[in-house]
Amino acid sequence: MTAATPPLREIEESPDLGITLPDGCRLSARVWRPVDAASDPVPAILEYLPYRKRDGTCARDALTHPWFARRGYACVRVDIRGNGDSAGLMEDEYSPQELADALVVIDWIAAQPWCSGTVGMMGISWGGFNALQVAALRPEPLKAIITLCSTVDRFADDIHYKGGCLLNENLGWGATMWCYSSRAPDPALRADWRALWLDRLRNEPFLPALWLRHQRRDAYWRHGSVCEDYGAIAAKVLAVGGWGDAYKNAVPQLVEALPGAKGIIGPWVHKYPHFAVPEPRIGFLQEALRWWDRWLKGADTGVEEDPDYRAYVMDGLRPATWHAERAGRWIAEATGAGADLPRRRLHLTDAGLSERAGPLRRTVRSPHHCGLAAGEYCAIWLGPEMPDDQRGDDALSACFDSAPLEADTDIVGAPRLTLTLAADRPQAQIAVRLNHIHPDGAASRITYGVLNLTHRDGSAEPHPLTPGRPCEITLALDHIAYRVPKGHRLRVAVSSAYWPLVWPSPETAELTLTAGQLDLPVRARAPKDEWTFPPPVADTPWQTETLRPAAHVRRIETDLLSGMAHLIIEDDFGKLRDADHGLISGTIARERWSIHPDDPLSARGACHWTHEMGRGAWSLRTETRCEMWSDASHFHLTARLEAFENDALVLERDVEDSIPRDHI
Repeated sequence: MTAATPPLREIEESPDLGITLPDGCRLSARVWRPVDAASDPVPAILEYLPYRKRDGTCARDALTHPWFARRGYACVRVDIRGNGDSAGLMEDEYSPQELADALVVIDWIAAQPWCSGTVGMMGISWGGFNALQVAALRPEPLKAIITLCSTVDRFADDIHYKGGCLLNENLGWGATMWCYSSRAPDPALRADWRALWLDRLRNEPFLPALWLRHQRRDAYWRHGSVCEDYGAIAAKVLAVGGWGDAYKNAVPQLVEALPGAKGIIGPWVHKYPHFAVPEPRIGFLQEALRWWDRWLKGADTGVEEDPDYRAYVMDGLRPATWHAERAGRWIAEATGAGADLPRRRLHLTDAGLSERAGPLRRTVRSPHHCGLAAGEYCAIWLGPEMPDDQRGDDALSACFDSAPLEADTDIVGAPRLTLTLAADRPQAQIAVRLNHIHPDGAASRITYGVLNLTHRDGSAEPHPLTPGRPCEITLALDHIAYRVPKGHRLRVAVSSAYWPLVWPSPETAELTLTAGQLDLPVRARAPKDEWTFPPPVADTPWQTETLRPAAHVRRIETDLLSGMAHLIIEDDFGKLRDADHGLISGTIARERWSIHPDDPLSARGACHWTHEMGRGAWSLRTETRCEMWSDASHFHLTARLEAFENDALVLERDVEDSIPRDHI
């Protein structure tokens, strides 16, 4: 043991520390802290989210929070109001109530005798979102955050409206929350668990209908979008993401906008990078510890001298719905996140993707099932979720191929496409994919973007197209770091549909393209790693007994009689018994996305989740279902919730709603 490495501290765990809010609502916290923290106080790290600390996030909590606690921190994992073992009712994601509760929690933590008075906030996804949002409210004890897989813009870069298009994840993740929030507190922790559960079941919101009532970027979405005022954030920000995740854009955006912010993006899906896939993983806990030690303890750990932006440039691979590993190398930008990198301009012409401008007149009228090879919007469940070979979708699109590349080409940043086009309908959408074409014709998707053309001038005040009148649009594709090998080609594929990623416009539209250019951010080739991370470490894994193994299915079916195309998703997350307290938890999620290639009004999404929990002779089960379809003027939704105690139905609820379409 060296002087620079203090000995590990013995820790204790509290499974249900109560935090009482001003209105009397009791939140439940799971806390890991040094046993001597009362006499030698430590900084605290808060993770605050709805995903159930007792049986939902246990696997990652076990790997992460005790590790920090042994190194002199109190890790506080809080279930937000109305979820897990906390009382109260949840209104919405990132609601003013949720954020106000967080401010109380932070002040409460800072005032505890075992806390030194400084607090950090860390989280992935929901917890990464609200860490940024709480930081923008500037609670005095909050000195630093680590936000993973999050966003700065709730409207344009979350699960709701990408490019003004309605993402089907709006229904899909809403179905997830319909299930998650229907689950009961653990009776081992809450004597009043049944009353809390029934109250929760009677009152939990069906969130897709709420979100669908805001089809423009209005005040509802501006709330919690930190891009509205980056300057409100005073806490030091470390932002982390993955190229296989939906939320990669926030990392370079935060680095460019916030002085002192640092960013790391690896090849990963929606997971913490010390256990994420695809590999290589990194020593995320060591990197986080350097961040916390500097900003919560005042130690000189050198984080201020780190490059602003460290990103993994992935070698181009053949398409596959899953990669266990991605070869590549780490690059480092000392200042900024590469916004000043040179851009190579390529023109869309009748002859393909060219260094020189040329004539262009192409029409695009994609069948509505174009997009079945897109993969999941957000890869998270570790099944076959990544984009497949794009040749099937490319055949339904207008494609523009480059000549074989003369050298390896590292694309680092957000490609930008400018198009002049006209539509024959007042509403239309466009999807653009940048693909890597292998010598045998296989097509790997590098990155993509979508745009609702009624949102071409912004999403606050959309307006219809004038049929036949040309307009110019600019579409930024998602950030990426990807190497296309010498001799391979680039392809820009343009389609007027992208199902089931986005909901179709009410009419089939034909687009006519008459000019276009791609501005491609290209970085000088890095022959080797420009940065080296320590290897991944973790604490002792969660101890469980497997009662049913996990399994994941993605299946595409075509009904040869009706012509309907279906994507079927079945995610069985398995069934486990906690080896410590014996709680059993098991979940199965099912989705079905259907459309006829010739009829946008045939689109339909259906989700069904089953969740079981129990201990000994006691058992609960919830069945949650929802569906969505549309006609030319309205979206229609139904949802049903059934709750069973020891196989007896104790509560059922039905929801029906119709919501006018607003330029979508």
